[in-house]
Amino acid sequence: MIVASTPRLTRIVSEVWKPLLILFIWDVIVTVTYYLLPFKAPSLPLTLFGTVLALLIGFRDNSAYQRWWEGRVLWGAMINASRSLSREARNFLPVGEAHDLRRTIVLRQIAYVNALRCQLRRQPVDEPVLHYLSRGEAEPALSRTNIANGLLDGTGRRIDDARRAGWIDTILQSRMESTMVDIANAQGGMERLKNTPLPNQYRFFPTLFTHIFCILLPIGLVETLGFATPLGSTMAGLMFLAVLQIGDDLVDPFANTVHDVPLTAMCRTIEIDLLQSIGDAAPDPVVPHKGVLW
Repeated sequence: MIVASTPRLTRIVSEVWKPLLILFIWDVIVTVTYYLLPFKAPSLPLTLFGTVLALLIGFRDNSAYQRWWEGRVLWGAMINASRSLSREARNFLPVGEAHDLRRTIVLRQIAYVNALRCQLRRQPVDEPVLHYLSRGEAEPALSRTNIANGLLDGTGRRIDDARRAGWIDTILQSRMESTMVDIANAQGGMERLKNTPLPNQYRFFPTLFTHIFCILLPIGLVETLGFATPLGSTMAGLMFLAVLQIGDDLVDPFANTVHDVPLTAMCRTIEIDLLQSIGDAAPDPVVPHKGVLW
């Protein structure tokens, strides 16, 4: 996620320079043709076209931003639920005999959120999980298709083991299970966002109409702007292309780009809070790098 007050110009240019270059070349071709082979430029209702296109792209960008914001809200719920699970394990389980179990639940939750982060970003999961858990502890989950869900199931079984050992009663077990249901619901929402793309009509038609509009721009402007057509048309096209790119950047909040929800930083927040809750040393928070928080 870009956290700098203003985005870098180089980053903006890197994202739109190819279509912008093509647009500029097309503008030059139209302008040169107009003066070498004089023709009557058709009177195009560019204002009407531009207004309708702006509404269409704005609607698409709003839909993309809602997906991005929902992803951020779901991870906020994951942070809160992780803190609650750690607090319940610390307060409900007896200090002496269940010390190892309390620590195991905390470490499993840290491994879980990092596994979920990697699954959403389509990255390898094994190494982050094994960083917090032993091979024997992690193996049952690593053998499953949904590794994060396997880790959560294993935590639930350990809570049930605590109930069987008499360390907690069914009421406390239900309370911890309720927290784990919140965690599972948040994961389900994240997987829905990741696996359900924006409808094809939302993606295809705004892109198509924007490109058509950029093609028509110099034809409609050349008679008025003359030799300034490449500059004026390219600048107008840049605005539409930039707004179109915003929707592409936000539509997948877990795409592991600079526009991503900062999953690494939020997983580190969970790790710090949970380790400190059991008295362990915690790493430093993730800090922005070149204006980007990962």
